[in-house]
Amino acid sequence: MKPRVLHLPKWYPHRYDNQDGDFVARQVAAVAPHVTGAVLFAAVAREPLAGLTTSEIDWTSATPTLRYYYRAQITGLAPFDKLLKLALYFWCLGQGYRQIVQHWGGPPQLVHVHVLLRTGLFAWWLRLTRKIPYIVTEHWTLYLPERAHLITWLRKSLTKAVIRQAAALHTVSGALQKAMNRLGFVSSRQAVIANVVDTTLFMPASIPRVPGQLLIVSSFHDAVKNISGILRVVAGMRQQFPHVHLRIAGYGPDEASLRHVAQELGLLSCGAVVFLGKLSQPEVAQEMQQATALVSFSRAETFGCVLLEARAAGCPVVGPATGGVPELFEPVNSFGLLVSPDDMAGLTQALSAVVSGAITFDAERLTADAAARCSYHKVGGQFADLYREILGAPTSGFGRSTAS
Repeated sequence: MKPRVLHLPKWYPHRYDNQDGDFVARQVAAVAPHVTGAVLFAAVAREPLAGLTTSEIDWTSATPTLRYYYRAQITGLAPFDKLLKLALYFWCLGQGYRQIVQHWGGPPQLVHVHVLLRTGLFAWWLRLTRKIPYIVTEHWTLYLPERAHLITWLRKSLTKAVIRQAAALHTVSGALQKAMNRLGFVSSRQAVIANVVDTTLFMPASIPRVPGQLLIVSSFHDAVKNISGILRVVAGMRQQFPHVHLRIAGYGPDEASLRHVAQELGLLSCGAVVFLGKLSQPEVAQEMQQATALVSFSRAETFGCVLLEARAAGCPVVGPATGGVPELFEPVNSFGLLVSPDDMAGLTQALSAVVSGAITFDAERLTADAAARCSYHKVGGQFADLYREILGAPTSGFGRSTAS
């Protein structure tokens, strides 16, 4: 019989943003064939609600999903509202948990927390009161050295306690695991399993790539993603490579400022830069199939799903040598070129080498490596083995990277 697994994500696609936490949704989908699963998610509503909460419940999908939304403002007094919203969050999870138990006819055998902290506190409470083990999955760049100073004393203390009581700590890269361990976030069982790439969607196409066409797929948070740095590099390259142009897919709070930078650099009026807006996954795959290279200049990355999606599509990557990225690009220069964050000269040199054809990459090798690392089948099997190990059942032999 398949084990009952309750997924508790901090980020998950919802009514206000169907791409928020889509990488978590892919992990859930990868695990789905191996378990009897359900997803329980709660978030602040981005619209007025008639009551304090509302819900969307889907029992018919492969993994039943319960989404709850609660009011952003309750009293109008920020300090009180913050506490009340925290109470509403846990109330929503409690309501959803009871419905799932009733639907299953019994409690979960394992809880899978996707990104801390409130999710982990609820899982810890279930462990204390119902003896249900839980595992913690982390993707967050918050734990990397570049951002760890933002962690408050209270968050750090609670995170240590939650992870110490977890049956396992799973991270999407070895670098993230090491960064968390350095902060004292250590579990008795630790695993590294990659994020999921849909290798049936992200694959090479028969159409030729467009010479000089560079692609960015990113959230518009420039302090971390440094898209403005790429814009400046592309502007500087145009004199030597006038055919170079950049297509930018994404959305976020810094869109207006990035458009302004592109306008000041003269990249919009000549059509050298095009903002594509929010694209669906099939649209992103098509862009990757046509691009000469995907470009990322991020200052902090735990994994970088788009880097492996591009690889699956046979598209070379010029990316950042930061966080968990370098371990995905070994052997060096086999799957793309990496440059140090904020190294404008290095980024210019790497992009020039790819655009000019001085360095080329084997599309078949790129695609095969992505499938071996990140396919639904591979990742789902690794998670299933981790679940079985925790629950004391025989593993299937998919193998996984572990540190302890």
